Amino acid sequence: MKDLTIEFTGCTSLKDKPSADSLEFGKVFTDYMFTMDYTNEKGWHDARIIPYQPIQLDPAAMCFHYGQTVFEGLKAYLGKNGKVLLFRPKKNFERMNRSNDRLCIPHIDEDFVLEALRQLILIEKDWVPRAEGTSLYIRPFIIATEPYIGVSPSKSYKFLMILSPVGAYYKEGINPVSIAVETEYVRAVRGGTGEAKTGGNYAASLKAQELAAKDGYTQVLWLDGVEQKYIEEVGSMNVFFKINGEIITPQLNGSILPGITRDSAIQLLKYWGYPVTERRLAIDEVIEAHKKGQLEEIFGTGTAAVISPVGKLLYKGETYIVNDGEIGSVSKKLYKTIVGIQTGELEDPFGWTFEVTEQRHITKAG
Repeated sequence: MKDLTIEFTGCTSLKDKPSADSLEFGKVFTDYMFTMDYTNEKGWHDARIIPYQPIQLDPAAMCFHYGQTVFEGLKAYLGKNGKVLLFRPKKNFERMNRSNDRLCIPHIDEDFVLEALRQLILIEKDWVPRAEGTSLYIRPFIIATEPYIGVSPSKSYKFLMILSPVGAYYKEGINPVSIAVETEYVRAVRGGTGEAKTGGNYAASLKAQELAAKDGYTQVLWLDGVEQKYIEEVGSMNVFFKINGEIITPQLNGSILPGITRDSAIQLLKYWGYPVTERRLAIDEVIEAHKKGQLEEIFGTGTAAVISPVGKLLYKGETYIVNDGEIGSVSKKLYKTIVGIQTGELEDPFGWTFEVTEQRHITKAG
């Protein structure tokens, strides 16, 4: 796949770019997208950058009927020097292949799709917003396309990458959000697809999220699917708790998404000398810590929001205020540091940033 040529087809006209203050998350898309196809006979082929457009699928395409899809999410940032930076992009494509494996989707060549993304962003560089707190969101995804009504892995697939200039994921921004502990529905169980980034996981979470939103809560805190006792993750984020000086996050157990921002936060916290523990954490332990005055911070980590502090927790009808509803010092430090590394404003001691350079290897279609 590394030797595949990426063909380019230009737009006849370009879209107007939105102003930074009008940006919402995931509602506006750029002029171009990347796509390639897979068949058992040819493997991945026909890599191309084309004008953003609808895709045509047979009504019997298996993605519609059996949920054989995976996706990723990452961002491009405009640095102070005018360079476009990506944050640990190879990790996203490595994780996509782990999701592919779980969903019986053929692996992608991680180096090739990163090169395709680099070329796509070079074409769309002017779409990377400049205002503080904004970025260009990148959504790679794969769908099963074989027209067959039968429960088996598809024999054909389509890989796409689309781009969207975005502002803050939550309207609260970096201000603390409120979350409700879910005690009726479950998100995933060990051995299921919880650790894969696949659409079905998110569809299964919508009902609980809808009910929490009606009560004024931003997100749902999921408990394990067997005992409904141990904390797993928060909606679209992994979650951390600072209890009596120790920072605890649920260990990866097969039903929790291995977040890239989660891993980055853990590495940073250890680098700074904080005691960090990955282990099973019962919700009752968190409530007891709150009652003792030992629950100092809760925060979520994820690509969309980066760091999202939690100011209020609802559990079994009782409301618990965390850190007086204010952002904590650890949450604030993590947010400023990760965003600073992502935008090139702070030193990157881990080699996480990937600079999108000007070299191109595109063949013009036709």
